[in-house]
Amino acid sequence: MRELSVPGAWVHTPEVHSDGRGTLHEAFRAEAVTAATGHPPSVAQANVCTTHRGAIRGVHYADVPPGQAKYVSCLRGAVLDVIVDLRVGSPSFGRWDAVELSEENHRSVYLAEGLGHALMGLTSSSAVMYLCSRPYTPAHEHGIHPLDPALALPWPADVPALLSDRDAQAPTLAEATRLGLLPRYDACR
Repeated sequence: MRELSVPGAWVHTPEVHSDGRGTLHEAFRAEAVTAATGHPPSVAQANVCTTHRGAIRGVHYADVPPGQAKYVSCLRGAVLDVIVDLRVGSPSFGRWDAVELSEENHRSVYLAEGLGHALMGLTSSSAVMYLCSRPYTPAHEHGIHPLDPALALPWPADVPALLSDRDAQAPTLAEATRLGLLPRYDACR
């Protein structure tokens, strides 16, 4: 696993074995996550979403505590996966990194508690699996507007964005900071 420019986020690019039957790759190994992050992963829930081209999900994050770490893989199609440091007090607060996840490259990303997560579908229909450290709890889930100009996330300009009502109404990073809605870096460590 390789750490991304946002501390607490890693990308896993597996070795893919191919033969006449198809391919096989190791999508997740707890020991690799432990070696990279310094603590063993916990999987309490697995979610699968389908996403159309241009659909953006996020930027989502959970209250800390309890927080929610995620391990995200694309099973079908391709998505642009974006991780944003939303931890107030972090030296990299507001920084983001992006990784294309696809059924072709077999990459996955891990993001620690307190980081924001978003993705955009790049193909007509993508399927994405999330392994989550804690179950989804609506009262603890929040969002930052994914088109916040101050964040300037790298959404492809040639793909029209489609947002849910929830994401379209989410505050900007500056608004969420001013309102005290974001996790604190010291609580995430």
